[in-house]
Amino acid sequence: MPSTARAVPSFPSARLPSRTGGLPIDVTLIAQMGHGAGDRLVMDAAARQQAHANFIDAMEEPSAKLAGAHFDQDDPTSLYSFVVGAKGHPFHRHAGHRVFTAISGSAGVQLRFSDATLAEINDDPGSFLRTLRYVDIPPDCLFSVRFGGETWHQFVSPMQRARHPALFALSCHTNELGGNLPASVREQVRTNAANIPSLTELLPPAAQALLDDDRQRLDVPTIALSLDAPAGSVLSAFCHTFRGLAGTARRASVRWRKAGGFATERGGKHTVIQLAAPASDSLLHTQLPDGYHHEDAFVLVLDDVPTQDASQMLGTLLEAFVAHPPAGVSTLMALRNVLMKPFGLRMSTLGCPVSSLQGSLAGPTFLDRFPVIDQSIDAANTFAQVILGADDKHLRFRSCVSVRILARRRLALSLETRVACTNLLGHVYMAAIAHVHRGYVSPAMLRMAATHAFLAYGAT
Repeated sequence: MPSTARAVPSFPSARLPSRTGGLPIDVTLIAQMGHGAGDRLVMDAAARQQAHANFIDAMEEPSAKLAGAHFDQDDPTSLYSFVVGAKGHPFHRHAGHRVFTAISGSAGVQLRFSDATLAEINDDPGSFLRTLRYVDIPPDCLFSVRFGGETWHQFVSPMQRARHPALFALSCHTNELGGNLPASVREQVRTNAANIPSLTELLPPAAQALLDDDRQRLDVPTIALSLDAPAGSVLSAFCHTFRGLAGTARRASVRWRKAGGFATERGGKHTVIQLAAPASDSLLHTQLPDGYHHEDAFVLVLDDVPTQDASQMLGTLLEAFVAHPPAGVSTLMALRNVLMKPFGLRMSTLGCPVSSLQGSLAGPTFLDRFPVIDQSIDAANTFAQVILGADDKHLRFRSCVSVRILARRRLALSLETRVACTNLLGHVYMAAIAHVHRGYVSPAMLRMAATHAFLAYGAT
């Protein structure tokens, strides 16, 4: 039968109805990733999965149980990750329903299904071959699959010789106790000791023998989903070839990367917040009156901090900026100094918003030890602020650092910055660093200084 292709306005999808009245098989293609990204993601995730405490390697389907069920709270769901290599895994089925989201390797993946019942296979093993249906997924794609319990399935890369992995998936077992489970397996599930292999039933040997016999191969009905071009077209073939080559190269790079990651916890307090504009009473509004090309403002509110005069607390904060710069900011500044040295720009080891604190004391000073451009302390000494900054060949920058006592044992620290570019180099420089400055440099500097000034050692 000749193939036909049709354009769809939304997610390309395939629904395979059940012959026996069960749930249909639903496959939905979501998005296309970059060339070769599938292989790299699958191999990267596989390395992390292998280090998981619940990792198990069996049935050509390495997997890990990420979250078990909570039957005491009426939650029968569980979450697994699994990887399928180029050779695929054996045809098998599970008693319960399955829903998973996956990333295909850089050769794509073929999803194979059959809804033949065990009774039909025992009576006539050939019924399994006659009920086979395939869904082809293109390389480097995000897709989802849902099917009912007792659906035979197998996933395999179309290019086994090239050794592209088939897929990495996150699978939700909607009911870990679902289906006709043997009593021993049901007990495993109730104690959260079950895993994908223990929940798996392999294809009967008679049907498997027919499947392995090349003489028994049939022209299996196949739906090919795609996003860039219709399956079988010249463009599709070119894309598959290029993505396969890119995947091979990107897969090799995984070996040079550490597999682990990071888990950073934050208690909900002491969060640096970016403001839309500097505070209305900020001294920064008096700076660069001829105009500026960059402005940002950050505030950090601290509770349970012993408060004293705002001016003294501001001095403690300024000293922490100098003594405790974030390591990442220091690394970025060292790189910046190397790159900008040929242009004759000023050098500093501190992040730019407070780099002038390392300047000369010949001009105005705050508390007789910090060089500043301007300063202000209110009558009650509950709000103190200083203007830092410098003029360079490519730009002029001004920063306002302030401490405001909001209530007893509660204060707000702020770091606000304006930059005026004076030539093309300044505009190029700010375009290159603006995102990192807002997203990392200023928040990290304010957080680190506050930690060392008031949280780690208390106000002094």
